[in-house]
Amino acid sequence: MATHPQTPTSSNAFSFLSKGWREVRDSADADIQLMRDRANSFKDLATSFDRELEHFFNSATPPFSVPAMRSSPPREIEFVKSLRPKLSEIRRAYSSPDFSKKVLEKWRPRSRIRIDLSAIKNAIVSAEEDGIVDFEKRGRRLSFWEEWKNEGEGESKDWEPIRALKIRLKEFEKGGSSFEAFKNSEFVEKVKSSLKSMCKEPQESKEVPPLDVPELLAYFVKQSGPFLDHLGVKRDICDKIVESLYNKRRNHLLLHSLSGEESSIVGNGNINDELDLRIASVLQSTGHRHEGGFWTDHAKHDPSESERHVAIVTTASLPWMTGTAVNPLFRAAYLSQSAKQKVTLLVPWLCKSDQELVYPSSLTFTSPEEQEVYIRSWLEERIGFKADFKISFYPGKFSKERRSIIPAGDTSQFIPSRDADIAILEEPEHLNWYHHGKRWTDKFNHVVGIVHTNYLEYIKREKNGALQAFFVKHINNWVTRAYCHKVLRLSAATQDLPKSVICNVHGVNPKFLKIGEKIAAERELGQNSFTKGAYFLGKMVWAKGYKELIDLLAKHEADLDGFKLDVFGNGEDANEVQSAARKLDLNLSFQKGRDHADDSIHGYKVFINPSISDVLCTATAEALAMGKFVVCADHPSNEFFRSFPNCLTYKTSEDFVAKVKEALENEPYPLTPEQRYQLSWEAATQRFMEYSELDSILNKENNGEKSSLIKGKLVAKSVSMPNLTELVDGGLAFAHYCLTGNEFLRLCTGAIPGTRDYDKQHCKDLHLLPPQVENPIYGW
Repeated sequence: MATHPQTPTSSNAFSFLSKGWREVRDSADADIQLMRDRANSFKDLATSFDRELEHFFNSATPPFSVPAMRSSPPREIEFVKSLRPKLSEIRRAYSSPDFSKKVLEKWRPRSRIRIDLSAIKNAIVSAEEDGIVDFEKRGRRLSFWEEWKNEGEGESKDWEPIRALKIRLKEFEKGGSSFEAFKNSEFVEKVKSSLKSMCKEPQESKEVPPLDVPELLAYFVKQSGPFLDHLGVKRDICDKIVESLYNKRRNHLLLHSLSGEESSIVGNGNINDELDLRIASVLQSTGHRHEGGFWTDHAKHDPSESERHVAIVTTASLPWMTGTAVNPLFRAAYLSQSAKQKVTLLVPWLCKSDQELVYPSSLTFTSPEEQEVYIRSWLEERIGFKADFKISFYPGKFSKERRSIIPAGDTSQFIPSRDADIAILEEPEHLNWYHHGKRWTDKFNHVVGIVHTNYLEYIKREKNGALQAFFVKHINNWVTRAYCHKVLRLSAATQDLPKSVICNVHGVNPKFLKIGEKIAAERELGQNSFTKGAYFLGKMVWAKGYKELIDLLAKHEADLDGFKLDVFGNGEDANEVQSAARKLDLNLSFQKGRDHADDSIHGYKVFINPSISDVLCTATAEALAMGKFVVCADHPSNEFFRSFPNCLTYKTSEDFVAKVKEALENEPYPLTPEQRYQLSWEAATQRFMEYSELDSILNKENNGEKSSLIKGKLVAKSVSMPNLTELVDGGLAFAHYCLTGNEFLRLCTGAIPGTRDYDKQHCKDLHLLPPQVENPIYGW
């Protein structure tokens, strides 16, 4: 009975020991397998390091060729050559199977040593978490690594690759010129700049001085300038107020607060730009970004598309030979020559009854397609190339009282939204007097207005002209502010409008330049091209200079004894003008109007233009292009022509007589190539692209926004700060929309009845849906 219980006890003990040994063996095998994996991982890491090092040397080779070595073919620096064999030996060393074997031999548990496998495991896992296996910091448990490193190298403490790299780098540093070439190479400079940009501490907003009360007041007055202009406060007075408010703070910033970059910006002399950038820098330092105003419509054409679209909208069309019909047509043709944009010319379509009143020689068209053929044929005869642009039509009605075409309905709807990118409004005030539709600046990304006509000068000649001119002046300010981003005035003879600059963006018909070249060639051959005296050509209405002409000739009839003037023109005041000349017994020969390029005009030597109502007389430019003398008034409308030697300007009536005699007694100067180019449409288009900011917009340089560098950062004013002007302009546009929607108010201000929408005849001619369908809120 005593031995019976011992058997199970011995068996249980043996089973327990066997189980424990199996667990220890399995744990040891698992630890050894983990070490093998870690060794292989280190081997892969070393291989990757070798590739990166090899790539570094290969990519660094080109910059090592310095100017001093250019006499011979570029070659690698000596230290790279000497280092390559050593790298090959190292690669063979740690790529061989013996590498893993050596590591495992050092890590294999020995029967005489009790190895704490969990400690090794924890060490390796800890190294993995750190991202770098630093064996030297693991203490005595990894001392075998030191033994392996020193094996075969005596007392050396560095691993072979590191030791070789250090030696070669020291040799390279002692190389003198080679080291200096490497140190000064473009590669090293790029590395330095990259490290600097990564390590650069961000600018803190507190470095930008905060705004004070005078600065805020100056900015408020600056933004309120156009509104104060409506109240009679002149722009120069507003500028002086802004300057006085901002100058004290400006001087303080220059002396104390600003860095070198900011000082150069603040000290550039332009108070308005300095103030804008100052506000923008403060707002940007706070992280504020202005996303748009109360009236802003963000649903616009996406300018990121590959091709841009330009829509030119004008108030007249051929065959009516007026400036707003001819010049926009040439502008469309020359703008379409660029591949950067597609061009659409939008012109008014008149019903047959209005065509009979407007177009010369009883010329009428039954369809827009027929008129388009006429327009293109007329254009191609004069420019000498096929212009690739689209012609579209919008409904219009002729006003006998205003002698102009008034749009009917919403003109902007005739440009599809997909093409609504850039709009050029020829006579923006005229187009928008009674405009009741979508705001141009909401539909288009950039809207440029071109002022052709001095309406105030014409209105002052009418009954109660002064009162009418007062209201028209403010209405013109209103609509151009509300509907344009930029306004170009052809000369200073026009009304001073908000957002406007003065620039002549018109050229002459290429046909006149060819006539001038032909006459110059004849004169060089000794031929007398000018066989006739003086002439005047223009639409026969009093406002076109006929009153001034008759007054001058009547006053100095005795001084100009024997002087004869031929007059060409048709118009509403033809009978009155001719009757007045006959009563005064003036030596004027009246003839029917004709094209200025007609052969019968070529022989005249002197063109006389006493008009002071023109903005920029096209006939004057054409006469200069043909090489003739021009006698005209010393007036802002003729400022562009003063640089031409054949342009003789007069200030008094006595001076007029002297200039006429001078022109008749002398021969005109031949035009130089520079002067011919200045008159051309190529030069006019270049000026237009520059002054309208289309050049920068189409090239995507800055989308028309002014910007500057402050503390190394680009500050764009239109994005960084809210604009009070935009808010006011949006309010003016909304008020204008409400007022023009009331038929009674439209009639009180002189609108043609029924022009808020187009009529049934327009629907039929242009194949349009009835207004009640297009705008059901008005029809149901």
